[in-house]
Amino acid sequence: MALTAAYWIERLNLTSHIEGGSYCSTYSSALTIAQKNLPAQFHGDRPVGTAIYFLLEQEQFSAMHRIAADELWHFYYGDPLIVYEINSAGNLTAHLLGNNPHNNESFQCVVKAGSWFGSQIKKGGNYSLVGCTVSPGFDFADFELGDRQKLMDEFPQHGDIIQILTR
Repeated sequence: MALTAAYWIERLNLTSHIEGGSYCSTYSSALTIAQKNLPAQFHGDRPVGTAIYFLLEQEQFSAMHRIAADELWHFYYGDPLIVYEINSAGNLTAHLLGNNPHNNESFQCVVKAGSWFGSQIKKGGNYSLVGCTVSPGFDFADFELGDRQKLMDEFPQHGDIIQILTR
């Protein structure tokens, strides 16, 4: 039996994500950090850590967004995934997740807190199943979806990527 995107969506009970693709929350720590002990970019108490499964199919992309915490990406199955990160200095990094180190693919990458990032399947691929771990834990109160024009104005040197990874 071929393990298709549809198989993983059903098997892992994935649902549509606002940034694109499909996801399922798999973990939220019972241990929390009070807002008063967090930096100002956090809007409320946070679990120490959270984790999700995330799947993108060929025609999908994860739209440019940013969050208040570091996000660790893990490759699980399927085709390589490119995670594009633009840091506050305007530097672009293309993280290549996959299971073939001979093709410069990594099993993990980190997107730093406050960076803009989005992802897409490497050209020629069908789908990619990954996981994301966030610490302090993720909350949609700290999620900002990128506005195409604002990002183009701030980072014109990365207009081609911004055009592809925004709606």
